[in-house]
Formats: sequence, C-alpha cells, structure tokens
Amino acid sequence: MSDFRRINENMLVSPQLALEDIAAAAAQGVTTIVNNRPDGEEPSAPQSDAIEAAAAAAGLNYVAIPVGHAGFSEPQVDAMIAAMEQAEGPILAYCRSGTRSTLLWALASAKLGEDPDAIARAAAQAGYDVSPIRTMIDMLAAR
Repeated sequence: MSDFRRINENMLVSPQLALEDIAAAAAQGVTTIVNNRPDGEEPSAPQSDAIEAAAAAAGLNYVAIPVGHAGFSEPQVDAMIAAMEQAEGPILAYCRSGTRSTLLWALASAKLGEDPDAIARAAAQAGYDVSPIRTMIDMLAAR
C-alpha cells in the first residue's frame, strides 16, 4: 500500500515501495523515482534492479542515490540536486521510512538556496523532522 507524502509540488517521499506502487506513482503524475535505500538493507524488499525495471515499464525515470547508516555525503547531495533539476515533473523518493529521502531533499534544497525554515516546515507538514540535520541545512543555505 502506497504512503506517498507530498513535501512540495515537485517532491513526494515514501517508505519502501512495493512494485505495484510504481504504477500508482505514475498515475499521480510522478515522472522520476529516486531510490535512497541501499540494496541488501532489507533482503525481502524489492531491490534496486526490480524497482528500476518497474519504473521503466511505467515510463518513469529512475535514479539510485543510496544512503546508508553512515549518513550523507556531498556527492549524494549533488546527485539529488541533479535528479531534482533533471526531473520533468514530480519526483518520488523512497527509503525504509521516508526519513533519509526527506533529509536528502532538505540538504539538496538548502544547497540550492531555499530558506531553511521553509524547508523544515515543508518536511514537518509531511510528517518528517529535519532537526537532526538542521545545522547542516543552515550551513548549506548560507553558502
């Protein structure tokens, strides 16, 4: 069952996707799936290749930016920025709970110059808390 949470008009986040969620995402206008979950994190969940194949079958773009428990790196933030800039419509990013996807979106948005308070509000409205990385958000936004 899909649990797509809208952060803004161009970004939705979700816990782990099932293969049938891909068609539901396409029906909602999503054009790109961003996978923030490393393969093997949950062996029973659909892995990257299965999600990529389902996305292709639904006519969606697919980007893998795995974020492990070690945290976020600048190349991951830059990859998310690239995905956001290249998307031709809404993006659906997913991980185990949606939290890593939201936090990566927040960092990318801050690096793009968005207001940190607006980022925090948008995440909170979707049910996610960016306070664990707020200092990083502020730092990236100040660049």
